[in-house]
Amino acid sequence: MKLLFTSLGSHGHTYPLLPLAVAARKAGHEVIFATGEALLPGLRKAGLDTAPVTIDISSGFAAVVGDGPMPPPEDELPGIVAKVFGDALPRLAVEKLKPVLEAEQPDLVVYESGNPGGGFAAKLAGIPAVAHGFGRVSVGDLTDSISKPLVAYAAELGIELASPLMIGDPYIDICPESVQAPDFMAGNERIPLRPVGWNEPGELPGIVDEDEPLVYLTLGTAFGNVDVLKGAIEGLAKLPVNVLVAAGPSVDVDALGGVPPNVHLAAWVPQADLLPHVALVVHHGGSGTTLGTFGAGRPQLVIPQGADQFTNAEAVLAAGVGTRLLPDEFTAEAVYTQAKALLADETIHAAAKRLAEEVASMPSPEDVAAQLPAYAR
Repeated sequence: MKLLFTSLGSHGHTYPLLPLAVAARKAGHEVIFATGEALLPGLRKAGLDTAPVTIDISSGFAAVVGDGPMPPPEDELPGIVAKVFGDALPRLAVEKLKPVLEAEQPDLVVYESGNPGGGFAAKLAGIPAVAHGFGRVSVGDLTDSISKPLVAYAAELGIELASPLMIGDPYIDICPESVQAPDFMAGNERIPLRPVGWNEPGELPGIVDEDEPLVYLTLGTAFGNVDVLKGAIEGLAKLPVNVLVAAGPSVDVDALGGVPPNVHLAAWVPQADLLPHVALVVHHGGSGTTLGTFGAGRPQLVIPQGADQFTNAEAVLAAGVGTRLLPDEFTAEAVYTQAKALLADETIHAAAKRLAEEVASMPSPEDVAAQLPAYAR
């Protein structure tokens, strides 16, 4: 069987699909992964065949903003985001995937849920498809605003959506049922899949092997902010712990300046390998980090910066596995106070352990790969 996986061209939208893609390849299926060129070297290292398609988030913004300022004015941003994800990116996906689907003729398309254009392209080509989530399904004003242009574009293609953001295809869900959005759970064919962290191979820094508890700090690959990282470092460094900071590709490590001796700075760490070694994760609330920490059974302090991170922070709170600091609550002292409490809170540690057990009980990528032929043509 030939499978075509496709995602938006960013780490947070691509990496959640890799465990299933690799499991399908190991099961003997031909697998092609179509996404932005910057992600392709990592996919090839994972043993996958690739197809470059320009459905990068930056291309979507360029299509909407044109020569306008980037980042856009704050009061215009919600409307622009709605157009980017509800119209510009789906159009790019349909345009760029059409020749790939014609050439490859896959038996099944697996499209990342943030890339509904992949589902549209499959439907227009008459190829069965399944959606693949990258985290908890977001609900609220932003989702509602994205759905309006998406519904309009779907109608333009002659496609009727089953719900505002769902085409109606089966949905591979990597979010544990206990923290998934209840409205989504009620109305979709859900294929549970254990969230398995993915990173390129790399060495863990030596600080991991030291005796003191280790706190991991990251703002992910797309939402790095020097001032937020500096404030969090200032707060965490006052604790009797070691602090490992992953600055990510959007922040220059040198911009963080001098740090106390219990703080270690890195541009990148193999996060999936790291999480089992830490006592606390302080992060932005990106889906990959949130779900990875669920699986590792560690408490979380979420400092959301944008996108779906606020609803992920709400899910962490609701599950009783951590706390959050909203932008107007964020100070170095607040980070210190919250982190200190989380490290000592046995109730939160017990809840994190229970959630990790739920994650471990979900079907593995190999289990779900064995189910895929039932959805193919």
